[in-house]
Amino acid sequence: MSFLTLAGLAILGLVALTGLARLRFNYNFNDFYPTGDPDLAYYQDYAARFGNDNDYVLVGLEAPAGRTLFDAGFAQRVDTFTHFAQRQAHVQQVIGPTTAANPIVEGLGVFNVPYLHLDRLATDPASRAQDSALIYRTPGLVGNLFAPDARAVTVVLLTDPDLKKPPGDSLMAALRGELTRLGIPDARIHLGGKLVAQSVFVDRLKVEMALFVSLSVLLVMGLLWLTFRAWWGVVLPLTVVAGATIGGLALVGWSGAGIDLMTALLPVMMCVVGIADSVHLLTRYVTETGEGTPTVPALRVSMKESMFGSGLSALTTSLGFFTLTTSHIRPIHNFGLYTGLAVLIAYALSFTLLPALLVLLPRPQQQFGAGRSWDGPLTRLLRLVLLRRRWILGAAAVLVAGSLAAASRVRIESRLLDDLADDDPVQLDFRFFERQFAGVRPFELHLVPQGGRSVFSLDVLRETEEIENYLQRGYGLRFVASPVTVVKSVRKAVNGGALEEYRLPDSEAELQRLLRRVRPFRKKAEFRALALEDASQGRLTGRMPDPGSTTVAGLNRGLQRFLREHTDPTVLRTRQTGSALLIDKNNQNLTRDMLIGIGVDVLMVTAIVLALFRSIRMVPVVLIPNLLPIVVVGGVMGLCGVPMKVSTSIIFTIAFGIAVDDTIHFISKLRLMLGKEPTVRRAVSRTYRLAGKAVIVTSLILVGGFSTLLFSSFDGTFYVGLLIGLTLLFGVVAELTLLPILILLFYKKPRVGRARHAAA
Repeated sequence: MSFLTLAGLAILGLVALTGLARLRFNYNFNDFYPTGDPDLAYYQDYAARFGNDNDYVLVGLEAPAGRTLFDAGFAQRVDTFTHFAQRQAHVQQVIGPTTAANPIVEGLGVFNVPYLHLDRLATDPASRAQDSALIYRTPGLVGNLFAPDARAVTVVLLTDPDLKKPPGDSLMAALRGELTRLGIPDARIHLGGKLVAQSVFVDRLKVEMALFVSLSVLLVMGLLWLTFRAWWGVVLPLTVVAGATIGGLALVGWSGAGIDLMTALLPVMMCVVGIADSVHLLTRYVTETGEGTPTVPALRVSMKESMFGSGLSALTTSLGFFTLTTSHIRPIHNFGLYTGLAVLIAYALSFTLLPALLVLLPRPQQQFGAGRSWDGPLTRLLRLVLLRRRWILGAAAVLVAGSLAAASRVRIESRLLDDLADDDPVQLDFRFFERQFAGVRPFELHLVPQGGRSVFSLDVLRETEEIENYLQRGYGLRFVASPVTVVKSVRKAVNGGALEEYRLPDSEAELQRLLRRVRPFRKKAEFRALALEDASQGRLTGRMPDPGSTTVAGLNRGLQRFLREHTDPTVLRTRQTGSALLIDKNNQNLTRDMLIGIGVDVLMVTAIVLALFRSIRMVPVVLIPNLLPIVVVGGVMGLCGVPMKVSTSIIFTIAFGIAVDDTIHFISKLRLMLGKEPTVRRAVSRTYRLAGKAVIVTSLILVGGFSTLLFSSFDGTFYVGLLIGLTLLFGVVAELTLLPILILLFYKKPRVGRARHAAA
């Protein structure tokens, strides 16, 4: 029978390998938009008309020390790079400081006069001074292409929509290669934009996934060896984990979801979570064989006592992951789904593959009584816990009260590059653009004229200009462009390029003369990016520093108030949209998703307790030791200033689902012991000895496994490891102290007979 089991599992393993062959690493920025949200559908329609707001690459270049952007050698290298970028595949347009021009209309012709005269920088100081004066007086140049201190410039590359990683990596490699050829040091090069983050995230995912799996396997191997002191005690659980991991990743491959920032944690999760069932089974098996029981009977006893409790714990653990599928964020949804399925696969393998291998392997050589070495320490620990029960209950009450007070300080806060540490090179580059230029956070406002008007109607333009002024003065936009920009630029051009002419026309007649000049340019990319060809709709776009989701939420409320009070809806209707707005919307669902997840877990655990004991009094016995660690970790977050964001919001649901495992094992064994022992106290004592070792070992494996995530360069992954590890650490302490006290406090002796009857 064992051979048939192994043969069947081998066939399933070969099938799973086909799924692994389809695995791909993925970092699609759009996956973090809230699926099913009406704002997402609106933005997709908006982007189809005007283009995405994040299809760009910013290349910031600093002048050599002691020089400015008007240094002839530096400006020439910037110009060479700009023309190189224009020739690259997947680049639709390049806007650079040396190619930007001041248009002047004379007669029937348009003359583009460069703002920066490269040919005169080195030889004509007066011309250089004139260029500098014009640049720093012209709206839209400083903070966009030129730094305020004249020591840096930005070249803006507009790329193909939703450019994927392979062609994106090729483009980035070509740009870096050209900058190296031009002799510009890395320290003076700064790159920003979605394409940069996409390249870095995927490359790091590959490295960190291999690192975490390796560290987790080594740690688990060490703990298993210390526990069982035999090669089979290490190899067999790892075989089960490997099978479950392959199965989970195969499901990811078959679905086409790809390995992203969240699903990259699946192998690590399985290394630490998927091993618990094997440890519980092997621990009981070692105890039985140590008493002289033959292999097959020992396996039967071990499976009988472990299978039910492990099944319940696998159910609660997988449910902790499955509740993440309620999230509107696709990477979190996929992570919850496939990790939950992998947990169930691990349970199935623990009670099929593992017993089959134990039957085929030689019987472990142990002395009589092996497996009982923990009985003495556990008995003494239980005696101490019961002796100090009042102190323990008092300390728990104080800890909960203090944690709740500290947890009230936790705030929901996120930024576009939240998962990168503050000292990460990519983060530092993005901060450079915030410090020296307009920033990298996009802003989008859809302009819809009313009453048959166009975006170039004078009253619509004036409404739009008023919105622009508010956004720059009260919202924080450092760069803004709209149909107003087009009209002002044309007016300046037809008036000899004079800066004082950069304003809206005074009359409808003047506007019509300007619009006749605009018509030939309506098919140009610059025009189409701000208005549809028929001028029926328009776009107000801009960039700003990223102050965080909480601050932005306040800014958005202020903007909506301004629009209600100062914009005539019979002339112009507006709607805020864009990728940044969609990312921020995720925060609105964080608390709801977390409460739903924990709520479902609590309901499931309550149902299990009621089914096992037919006693409502046992529900708080199980819930209190598992909810207490979550409250404590919430307090830790509040004290340390760790914000609630996408990555940290999943911690509580996962941690509760994992932490409750040991409690389920404990009470399932207690249910059996209540039918064998005359008193509740003796049943608890025997259960404590039988389950204590497995509880401690699995908890050490879990805490140690999650601690490997502390080496991550992603903040989200770091906090998953830290906070789940802390939750499980507090959980095992509560398991060994509060749980037996609460059982004896709530589960009274008259119910033992009823439990014995139920067990029978």
